[in-house]
Amino acid sequence: MADQPIADVIAALRAQIDQWNYEYHVLDRPTVSDAEYDGAFRQLRELEDANPELVTPDSPTQRIGAAPESGFEKVHHPVPMLSLSNVFGREELDAWAMRGLRAAGTSELPFVTEPKIDGLAVALTYENGALAWGATRGDGTVGENVTENLRTIRSIPLKLRQTEEWAIPERIEVRGEVYMRKADFDRLNERIVEAGGEPFMNPRNSAAGSLRQIDPKNTAARPLSFFAWDIGYIQSGKRPDSHFDTLMMLQAFGFRITLDPKRESSVDEVWDECQRWLERRDTLPFEIDGVVIKVDSYRLQEEMGVVSREPRWATAFKFPAIQKTTVLEDITITVGRTGTLNPTAILQPVNIGGVTVRRASLHNEDEIARKDIRIGDSVVVQRAGDVIPQIVMAIAEKRTGNERVFSMPEHCPVCGSETRRDEGVAMRYCTNTSCPAQLREQLYHFVSRGSLDIAGMGSRLIDRFIDLGWVHDAADLFTLDYEQIAQLEGLGEKSATNLKASVEIAKERPLWRLLNALGIRHVGERTATLLAKRFGSIDGLKQATVEEILSVPGVGAILAQSVYDYFQEPRNLAVIDKLAAAGVSLADQQEESTGPKPLTGLTLVLTGRLADYSRPQAEEALSSLGATVSGSVSKKTSAVIAGEEPGSKVDKAQQLGIPVLGDVELAAILDGSFDLTLIGKE
Repeated sequence: MADQPIADVIAALRAQIDQWNYEYHVLDRPTVSDAEYDGAFRQLRELEDANPELVTPDSPTQRIGAAPESGFEKVHHPVPMLSLSNVFGREELDAWAMRGLRAAGTSELPFVTEPKIDGLAVALTYENGALAWGATRGDGTVGENVTENLRTIRSIPLKLRQTEEWAIPERIEVRGEVYMRKADFDRLNERIVEAGGEPFMNPRNSAAGSLRQIDPKNTAARPLSFFAWDIGYIQSGKRPDSHFDTLMMLQAFGFRITLDPKRESSVDEVWDECQRWLERRDTLPFEIDGVVIKVDSYRLQEEMGVVSREPRWATAFKFPAIQKTTVLEDITITVGRTGTLNPTAILQPVNIGGVTVRRASLHNEDEIARKDIRIGDSVVVQRAGDVIPQIVMAIAEKRTGNERVFSMPEHCPVCGSETRRDEGVAMRYCTNTSCPAQLREQLYHFVSRGSLDIAGMGSRLIDRFIDLGWVHDAADLFTLDYEQIAQLEGLGEKSATNLKASVEIAKERPLWRLLNALGIRHVGERTATLLAKRFGSIDGLKQATVEEILSVPGVGAILAQSVYDYFQEPRNLAVIDKLAAAGVSLADQQEESTGPKPLTGLTLVLTGRLADYSRPQAEEALSSLGATVSGSVSKKTSAVIAGEEPGSKVDKAQQLGIPVLGDVELAAILDGSFDLTLIGKE
């Protein structure tokens, strides 16, 4: 290399080191000794130090960058990182598959199974083949920018490998799992204990803590690894037609993919593969807590869609819970935001799957009676993945006679008011709507991310406001004295100013967020969205009858009655009036300005690949014009809009005499030129 230009020598060294990294960290087949690798790496660093103008971001020497000044900035995922539903047995798996068949409108589904790595999900964005940034999953919509820390993980390529089959796209987001091998975890804990520190509880906990180190050098010292398991999105590039082929493409680009992904053509084959992974679980070098099952075809995935925040086309078979025996020392009662009395078991601490468990859910008094659980009992406790620990059973044979039968209190443990349990209802309630415990829980929910999302308004600050007598209901959060807040210990003028800005932003949140924030019993994000679309304003809901609320697709009788009752309660109406006086928007502005919606009363079904719109775009556009977009064809369906490769929904529509439209008609519907009388609109 002596006669070669320095730039060529550096390029050759980088290419060689990248190849060695790939062989060692991805293929697990090293072809060079550590001494030879270290020598080449040292030579590259020396050449780059002497020629800093030749240093590039994707050089192997640049895996450890500069630490951020403070914390991690937030990153919005362009395509949400959805969570998975869970199944715990064969019957639940069969039920999930049957729902998938109905949603896809087909008689069979192709599947792919992969082990569910117990780590931390991240998204890596590559631009023109080079790693541009990386972020944690966070809440699925917003994560943390941990790019510099991810660059230290040697199984994450800094640049994608060229392949003959797949061209490197202009931009691609690769999703996967950061994890720690069992042996690496044990060695790390040994070092921590020797240094006098507190060891991590389990490999997942250690991976998450290691990735969120402020200084990337600390992350680099932790033995982290990475598996790629999907693509979030591609720009200016071709995406395969199936999930399995996507994994093969990621492998060709230089990623380690999840171990032994398999294609299956039936639920029986999927179940057999799940059992094989369960048998292999303890022999693997890393932790898995289940098997991920996905529909292989992207066309069918799009057909099946998403319900709430979970895709219909994927689920996770979770392995049976790990169980341990301990002693139930006491049962305590907490009061929820809707007044529910919630029993919690206080346990002698027990380690279950690497986590110390001190509390477990007891659900309600019927559950306690059914399992005959008594204070002082020896009990079997289980924990499955991230599920809240629960008591499986009491061990009656170990009773000494000193155990105490538990009964729910007749008076609220917080405010002393009477408690009530209505006939046919599992929960007991505090009858005092002004109960301080309810108020705190209501306000925690009101400002939470899924509600009005008031940044900076955490539970501790709400507790201080309540204790100071500044807040008596949710509306008081919008009339706070920020000069007083600035004087509070630990805050100051800047914090008060930031909090004021967050509160002002919250005043203009969409109606569905406000409806969810109000804490109406049985109303969550999905129901709040449906109600907001149907009624458009709080006034519209206040005036609605039970029958009108019940007519909203997806709303049942109990939920409809609960919503109606909420708006008949004078105290609730008083809070709503205070919110309006404080400037909080009680209606969707788009709803107010657009007036009547032309598609109101129509139920439309989409199927196949649309020419000009993605499925979510088309659904949103039709919904904004008042249509109800359904996932299945029935006698109530007004029309089916079919793109390329439609499923059996078209056949069913034709059998029922329901009009079938195409891309041209969809465009005409959206621009207002379509004759709606053709599909039953009067």
